[in-house]
Amino acid sequence: MNINLTQNRNLKLFKRISEVAAKNNQNVFIVGGYVRDLLMKRKVPTDIDFVTEGNGIDLAKAVALEINPNLKVSVFKNYGTAMFKHEGLDLEFVGARKESYAEDSRKPAVETGTLEDDQKRRDFTINALAISLNKENFGDLIDPFGGVSDIKQRILRTPLEPSQTYSDDPLRMMRAIRFAATLHFKIEENSLNAIKEEADRIKIVSLERIMVEFNKIMLSEKPSFGLKLLEETGLMQLIMPELTALKGIEEIEGQTHKDNFWHTLEVVDNISKNTDNLWLRWAALLHDVGKAPTKKFVEGSGWTFHGHEFLGSKMVKTIFHRLKLPLGSDMKYVQKLVKLSSRPIALIDDGTSDSALRRLLFDAGEDLEDLFILNKADITTKNSSKQAKFKRNFEEVALKIKEVEEKDHVRNFQPPISGEEIMELFNLQPGREIGILKEKVKEAILEGEIANDKAEARNFVIKEGKDLGLVLASKN
Repeated sequence: MNINLTQNRNLKLFKRISEVAAKNNQNVFIVGGYVRDLLMKRKVPTDIDFVTEGNGIDLAKAVALEINPNLKVSVFKNYGTAMFKHEGLDLEFVGARKESYAEDSRKPAVETGTLEDDQKRRDFTINALAISLNKENFGDLIDPFGGVSDIKQRILRTPLEPSQTYSDDPLRMMRAIRFAATLHFKIEENSLNAIKEEADRIKIVSLERIMVEFNKIMLSEKPSFGLKLLEETGLMQLIMPELTALKGIEEIEGQTHKDNFWHTLEVVDNISKNTDNLWLRWAALLHDVGKAPTKKFVEGSGWTFHGHEFLGSKMVKTIFHRLKLPLGSDMKYVQKLVKLSSRPIALIDDGTSDSALRRLLFDAGEDLEDLFILNKADITTKNSSKQAKFKRNFEEVALKIKEVEEKDHVRNFQPPISGEEIMELFNLQPGREIGILKEKVKEAILEGEIANDKAEARNFVIKEGKDLGLVLASKN
């Protein structure tokens, strides 16, 4: 089968690589994801991998020199690879190789090999496809494992025996599920069973690499597709036992609770229809994570999960730390949304005070809209009338909050009187009294005792300062 590259936007580049390889007496092939996506008529990636039966580093340097003598080539001698950037493309060259693995490592022992050897070491048949750039068969597709057929059938299959493939490099198990989720492919039965058998091997893979694949699953169109596979294969239990702890339904005295694991997956799918924000999707994934440790049956009341939002927000930090996820603003954002996830529901009552609305505004700040996106995604009832009612309720709360915000301006609250101004009022040095007075101002505004106004705040501070025994500076 020949792939007609005449209309390919990179034809000129491919021809030049072909010519340089011929001068160096090397064969060269395009391999991997670029070939797969070209055949699937997907948007091809901007990174292109080339395999040569020879020295990949030498070929990369020769091609770069031919294109532009000033091009910088990055060399990775340990891996026998070299890469450079050209016209928005990341071009990587590697010598064809054989690999063998030790039981306790996913780092292979490598030796020089043929194109066929290199294709055998690939993770899946759809990624083992190659296109020749050699003059005698330019554009020929080399498909020794039936990758084209698997693309047509939308099947993920390993080139060699699946248990060996996954045992050699356990990250391939995560990649299998990621490809299944992002390409909408089915993992072939023997391969799926092999993942279940080899799941425990994931422990030798760094959490950073695992999370790269996990986050790609989270960013897929319907994350539950991949998350269900992680649960089914046993990988989820090994990666995030806090989530699988939510599985199951208990019954006491005829009263049950919903299965919070499958509910969570529904919420993640719901939110994914409305946002590509990875960390907002993570907030959906972890919004009920505190329910397993807080679950309790109270006679006469039924099942309760009191304080699950607060505990869940604390668990977020533990989970992010263990999984080597970002511990800065991204983690704090997820913590905040998990902690506030039930607050808007409590404000649906007609008797909700402006004070409660102001406090939610103050606590949510610039993330209020994201909180409401999370709340709406949390509506998983299949009863259409209940679903419509819940959404109307949230819209009413949003309207109330908008009215309060327009009146009181407490979102992203900044005190109308600064610590420096308080010190000047009472001729004070920095100390605890300043913090006490600033906190009193904030509470008075949130409770509606004073307006979010500089003059009112100043008068309030003078009164409260006198109660604390402070004396106004003479010029005031």
